[in-house]
Amino acid sequence: MEFVEPIKEIKTIKQIQKILQERSTRDYLFFVLGINTGILVSHLLKMKVKDVYDGIHIREYFVLQEDKKSAEKYFYLNEKVRKALEDYFHESGLKEEEYLFKSQKNNLPITRQQAYRIINKVAREAGVSSPIGTHTLRKTFGYHAYRKGVAISLLQSIFHHATRAETLRYIGIQKEEVFKVQIDVNL
Repeated sequence: MEFVEPIKEIKTIKQIQKILQERSTRDYLFFVLGINTGILVSHLLKMKVKDVYDGIHIREYFVLQEDKKSAEKYFYLNEKVRKALEDYFHESGLKEEEYLFKSQKNNLPITRQQAYRIINKVAREAGVSSPIGTHTLRKTFGYHAYRKGVAISLLQSIFHHATRAETLRYIGIQKEEVFKVQIDVNL
């Protein structure tokens, strides 16, 4: 398996979003949801409309429970994700039991391979030359969360990594990189 990189440049992320918005609201939502939540692609593909929409409002959190024994995990759906969901629901007319990322061929979700093709193709169009894959979305989330001051211990927990070093490697942070973090509670 090839090691993939996060998308580190905001300009590139914006360019990918622009291309996807013009092409497909479903694929745009897939990208925006992935880079803003860090949800694994396998979980993104299993999401149904009812997981993010209560019939009246977009939910504030996507709640994931992998099995009956595991604890619930909450993923915040920020303003950008909620807007993308609203646009997608307005256009798609999906019902609450349908998969969020429904295939155009059947009532199943798009495949992991199709998700890879979507992400890889648009990244290449936007000029990304580094290795790209479905984990790129999750890594992009982690990289930018860390850059904005989210504690590495929190990201380590989200990614289920054993060590800080593993998480830093995963999100593409080099030891020599130094960031200026602004912690501004603005009370």
